[in-house]
Amino acid sequence: MLQLSNILIDGIVYGMVLFVISVGLSVTMGLMRFINLAHGAFAMAGGYIAAWLIREADVPFFGGVVVAIAATMLLAALLEVFVFRFLYAKTELQQVLFTIGFTFASIALANFLAGAYIQQIPLPGWLHGSITLGGRTLPTQRVMVVVMGLAVVLLLWVIIAKTRFGIWLRASVDNASMSSSLGINIRVVQCATFAFGAGLAALGGVLGAELMPLEPYYPLKYLVLMLVVVSVGGLGSVSGTLCAALLLGIVDTAGKYLASGFGSFFFYVAMIALLALRPHGILRRR
Repeated sequence: MLQLSNILIDGIVYGMVLFVISVGLSVTMGLMRFINLAHGAFAMAGGYIAAWLIREADVPFFGGVVVAIAATMLLAALLEVFVFRFLYAKTELQQVLFTIGFTFASIALANFLAGAYIQQIPLPGWLHGSITLGGRTLPTQRVMVVVMGLAVVLLLWVIIAKTRFGIWLRASVDNASMSSSLGINIRVVQCATFAFGAGLAALGGVLGAELMPLEPYYPLKYLVLMLVVVSVGGLGSVSGTLCAALLLGIVDTAGKYLASGFGSFFFYVAMIALLALRPHGILRRR
């Protein structure tokens, strides 16, 4: 029972990290219909900026995280305006080739600026402690990851389903010409959505630094994991991405606990089984 509870706890924490990193890609690919394989570069950028601010500039932890997310969103908005916007009308193959090339460029830039070292994000003292929940003592940092993941789920649900911006976004995707004729500024909606997705990636890069170390090859190393979560969950489905991330996180964690010699074998077996049963994702957005 102790081992089972450890698998569930660690699997949920890992799944939440996968969700926060991947959900921005799900929004970009599912709602904007843009294949952005450079998504991991924004997660790395957020993590690197937060690490530098907290470790070198002595910025408080949460202040550094907020500034890192804001800086990543600003960077993403500028890149969307001057670079990525011209790819929306291109073919899927052209989008894939350009964004994977951008990923390799970001790897080279990170290696040049910070070296081939793992970037550590110092945690405040209180996050090194533990919390007792239901008779179990849990590391405070892992509880924070789960709480932040749930907060992201709530935030996305409110924005997409309950706000005017969410209506504009869904309308712009479904019928761009009609939305434009009704006065919706599609360019602003696209830029804001792209930047918001990058901000979520940055948050995931910071929260998951312990489980997914920040180093120059980060955007390429974890790209497959992000694509698997988005594909299994269903493009554009926040709830589907959450379910897929938690399920795959628990399966992968269980495999590493019980059969560590197999590596990520069970993770990909679960992916194949789920896509065979639900080719369009667990909860595909209609």
